[in-house]
Amino acid sequence: MNDLGDDPGVDPVGGRGSGLSREQRAKLPPFAALRAFEAVGALGGIRRAAVELAVDHAAISRHLRTLEQWTGTALVERGAGRGGRLTPQGLIYYRHVMRALAELANATSDLQFQGSDTHLRIWCMPGLASQWLVGRIGGFQASYPDLGLEVQPSEVLPDFDAQQADAWVHYVIDGQVPTLPDRLRSVTVARPRILAVAAPSYLAAAPVVDRPADLLRHTLLHEANANQWRRWLGCLDVEAPTDLRGSRFWQGHLTLGAARQGQGIALANTLLVLDDLAEGRLVEVGAWDPVFLGSYWFTARADGWRGRAIGNFRDWLVRHLASVAPA
Repeated sequence: MNDLGDDPGVDPVGGRGSGLSREQRAKLPPFAALRAFEAVGALGGIRRAAVELAVDHAAISRHLRTLEQWTGTALVERGAGRGGRLTPQGLIYYRHVMRALAELANATSDLQFQGSDTHLRIWCMPGLASQWLVGRIGGFQASYPDLGLEVQPSEVLPDFDAQQADAWVHYVIDGQVPTLPDRLRSVTVARPRILAVAAPSYLAAAPVVDRPADLLRHTLLHEANANQWRRWLGCLDVEAPTDLRGSRFWQGHLTLGAARQGQGIALANTLLVLDDLAEGRLVEVGAWDPVFLGSYWFTARADGWRGRAIGNFRDWLVRHLASVAPA
């Protein structure tokens, strides 16, 4: 063992000669310059790169000059109106730098991901999170008391590479299957029925509903728009008018809140109203053919799909959903 802590009798990783040569190491430019150059090439300008990296644009310009001096090549065009456009040589170099930095970023992310079996971050549709998950997640935590759990309501795809989330439970409307990155894997975990619900107090004072078309004479509660009501009514052979009126609440759990207060009739999937129906706060309106408009998906990184924490939560989720809304 020498004074640097190295054992001269042990080969380096991969065997002798597997790393960079001394000459190759000497040719490596400063990392900050490469990072700035990649951002300029990817975003198409010095000022945009500065915003992305949260630095002054003058710092980006200095890094570019450093890299050009290091390589002895003009990498960025200069002059009025050019805004940091890459030269032909710069474009070729950018492609190499981009691939190398992407591989480094992915390798770093993989190392960070290995520690996620002690902490699980779940992003989940707000309605499912508030109306179903929080009331049942205690059973999962009791089974895995050493696992730190974090649940965040969200409708948007998390940045898995940036470790924003370990898994995402989201709703996919039929015919609108999202295009997800290749590094992700998904499975359908539930396909709940969509039903019309209202508070008993509202129905007691409102006109009788015998047919689906009768709903058009009632106060209908919407999320962001009337599209869900149009699709649902269409499945029951009812053509909705173009001016399908009613209050908008943007989120399903807010629409259900308005329905509980007797403000009208809302659409919801069975998972969101399971407890409300059981306790009488809401009742189903009508008894017609079942309508399905979409499914819940469980999405996670493919390379962590079989991880202990993610696998346990996925199995628990599927098991508890199977009896209510089987996929």
